[in-house]
Amino acid sequence: MYNPTVARLTYRALLGRRRAAILFVLPALLIVISVAVRSFSGADDQVTADLLGSFALATMVPLIGVIAGTGAIGPEIDDGSIVYLLAKPVKRSTIIFTKLIVAIAVTMAFSAIPTLIAGFILNGNGQQIAIAYTVAALVASIAYAAVFLLLGTVTRHAVVFGLVYALVWESLFGNLVPGARTLSVQQWSLALAQRIGENGVISSDVGLPLAVVLLVGVTAAATWYAGQKLRTLKLAGEE
Repeated sequence: MYNPTVARLTYRALLGRRRAAILFVLPALLIVISVAVRSFSGADDQVTADLLGSFALATMVPLIGVIAGTGAIGPEIDDGSIVYLLAKPVKRSTIIFTKLIVAIAVTMAFSAIPTLIAGFILNGNGQQIAIAYTVAALVASIAYAAVFLLLGTVTRHAVVFGLVYALVWESLFGNLVPGARTLSVQQWSLALAQRIGENGVISSDVGLPLAVVLLVGVTAAATWYAGQKLRTLKLAGEE
């Protein structure tokens, strides 16, 4: 299910000079803000939870997921180079799974690690907040990578749709509209963070059992459907 050659090509595409520079911007901004907040207000558990929740988990993780998920396959489809990959004796499901693993790894590296560092800077992992949000970022990275990889296979405007989802649905409606929170990857991952954090400093509108089911279900469904769309793309190219 994992092809090293496909993985190497995908890593090269995602970590090229231009895209890598974009990937570093948000993590660097989070660290800078964390240092500034700690310098001015000291260690504060609620401030830490608010910053990691509103910026790291609600904004940084989905945006990095958009870049990694859509970038893992979208550019190849846009410029037609995916045809050369599909011509190789590699199963379409293997291509999708390999690209998903790469997208997950990149999203985790550029979101979970900075979240952990920021949490320790802000309050030294008091109330287990840094660990809780790091776990949430890791779990959210999996779902986001799968969803945005799917978008990259079904539309040439994957980045636009991904940004709309990340900025409008997750950051705006996901925080303001109670009903929308149930369908938010952010809230699903917060359910895990809530279990890890202490003294109720982290909260989620979704129960942990339901959150786990939704995370697994969405990731599996998005991965499967992306594979189906890639098979359709192969047939269309041959015709």
